[in-house]
Amino acid sequence: MNLIHLLKKLWSHIDKKKKIKFVILLIIMVLASIAEVISIGAIIPFLGVMTAPESLIESDYIKPISSLFQITEPNSLLGFFTIIFIIAALFSGTMRLLLLWFQTRLSHSVGASIGIEIYRRTLFQPYSLHVSRNSSEVIAGIQKANVVVDLILIPIFTLCSSILILGSILTALILIDPAIAIFSFIGFGLIYFLVILFTQKGIATDGKRVNDERNNIMQTLQEGLGGIRDVLLGGVQMIYVDKFKHSEIPLRRALARINIISMSPRFAIESLGMMLIALMAYSLATRSEGIAAAIPILGAFALGAQRLLPVLQQAYGGWQTIRGAEAQFQEAIDLLDQPLPFHELNKELPTINFKRDIKLKNIKFAYNNQNLVIDNLSLTINKGTRLGFIGSTGCGKSTLLDILMGLLQPTEGDFLIDDIKIDYKNNSNWQKHIAHVPQTIFLSDATIAENIAFGIPKKEIDYKKLELAAEQAQLSDLINSWDLKYDAKVGERGVRISGGQRQRIGIARALYQNADVIIFDEATSALDNETEKAVMNSIINLSKDLTIIIVAHRLSTLECCSNIIELENGKIKRSGSYSEIIK
Repeated sequence: MNLIHLLKKLWSHIDKKKKIKFVILLIIMVLASIAEVISIGAIIPFLGVMTAPESLIESDYIKPISSLFQITEPNSLLGFFTIIFIIAALFSGTMRLLLLWFQTRLSHSVGASIGIEIYRRTLFQPYSLHVSRNSSEVIAGIQKANVVVDLILIPIFTLCSSILILGSILTALILIDPAIAIFSFIGFGLIYFLVILFTQKGIATDGKRVNDERNNIMQTLQEGLGGIRDVLLGGVQMIYVDKFKHSEIPLRRALARINIISMSPRFAIESLGMMLIALMAYSLATRSEGIAAAIPILGAFALGAQRLLPVLQQAYGGWQTIRGAEAQFQEAIDLLDQPLPFHELNKELPTINFKRDIKLKNIKFAYNNQNLVIDNLSLTINKGTRLGFIGSTGCGKSTLLDILMGLLQPTEGDFLIDDIKIDYKNNSNWQKHIAHVPQTIFLSDATIAENIAFGIPKKEIDYKKLELAAEQAQLSDLINSWDLKYDAKVGERGVRISGGQRQRIGIARALYQNADVIIFDEATSALDNETEKAVMNSIINLSKDLTIIIVAHRLSTLECCSNIIELENGKIKRSGSYSEIIK
């Protein structure tokens, strides 16, 4: 996409209230440009009355002002125009401050909205998409909201305000002396135009390099720090340092080139500006009116140049910054354009009541059109069943569970709850009935209570239900032995507790949800035999209406199941009771 199209896409994601603020910002930009004209225009009578007050008081332009304010003495006229010049300068400075404040606040407000929307849309993407891309890529993408603010919105605001102010300053200078004003502007503009012309391709290339290397750095940091135990034990620190270095150095070089190209024209422009001021002073001084008449015009041009040069540099720097960030801007727009699921766009969907059974009819599933992982599988699970799955690695157990949980949609066949087909439209309603206990439990760096009641604000936690879930997961005695009890912190990813304790927190989390279906995917693998048996007895003795599905490598874990199914190559190899299977 080109830059204009990207900006149109961004505009479509901005809410109506902020669009109104953009109009207000444009009005402030216009007022700020008018203030610049007033401040430049006010210096001419101010310097004129200082150099030749007697002749100025008799001027046809000044006489109406003198008579209106009853000014008869040159000193009074000097005081009047001093006040006018001070007011004009204060007005100009105030408008620039207001413009800076408003555009900065607005850009960061838009940035916050973009960051929230990117995160929301990313979280609502299907599970199949999440498992197909690297998490560091997703995290880096969500942080692109900062890029939109710092490298797109603020430079665009700067560019727009600079163009308006440049236009107003140029208009004021043309009114004073058209030939010198036009010659000066063409000279300044030509330098920037030539620099943009010859550096545009390089800026775009460096911008893409910055985007790619930042994503690589994020992945390297996440992998190195996330697997720090294996990094330390394997002594592979320098491998990750080298990977970091091979991304960090090109990134810094690309950023340096962008900064150099953005700043370099300034020095040529300053030299040209000094030369033009000198030539203008010489030209005005040699005219018949003499040096006294030249001073006000020279002062106006000097003030205009003093304002013009930084504004030109800001406009140029803003444009180069935008060009350098275009690749990152493209990624941010792609993330903003991620489609939302059907249930998020249609809130009033009928609820799914699980009363009778779960049915899989001739289910097939393949990842990315590859070999079938689930091959023409049919199965009925009655409500209240205790069902176990076994099978070798790669037989399709985890994929089957993901289909049962509505995380994956079958490639072929029907997934039914009480004869209602589950698809992308209603799978979120089915997921409300399910609690899942995986082999690897995710724990946040929070309290035991917050990790059991995962996703629920701390002030809304039901501690009676929490304690019951902990007791059923054989966790309450351990928690009560700690000083802080349920307020004890588990550390990042649960580093302060053992693997078995993490598993029991995951089980307690599932029991806290009061779900209709609890799925255990190798959930007790980290428990010792005695604890596992106690936990499974607690679970099996729960309500008879609760459907429990267990995947395990140890056959002994499934002793409590009424039916056990063995999978092989995505098909049901055999099924039966525990005693039948062990034979």
